[in-house]
Amino acid sequence: MTTQTKMVGPVVRGMDASLAEAMITAIETDNPDVDVDVDDQGGYIRITTPGRCLLTRASLEDALGKSMQLHQIEPQLAGFAGRMLVGDEEVVWYLERED
Repeated sequence: MTTQTKMVGPVVRGMDASLAEAMITAIETDNPDVDVDVDDQGGYIRITTPGRCLLTRASLEDALGKSMQLHQIEPQLAGFAGRMLVGDEEVVWYLERED
């Protein structure tokens, strides 16, 4: 029997392409030791990593080239996989349990 790690992360509306691309870049930067899966469905983009996905404000601002508060991404989120914890400096999507 093989076990598959569950994927977590944001589902971003595809309306603001620059924000979506910046989030992908920032998540790749903030999660260097895992594969970041990007599933672009046109109307939305699912960005996931296995088990835990980190997005920091510093990496997002660096990718955007401007200042941005993390709560400003919430209107762009169509949803997310896993649980989400939002702070001033980072957002973490995670699994509460492994089943």
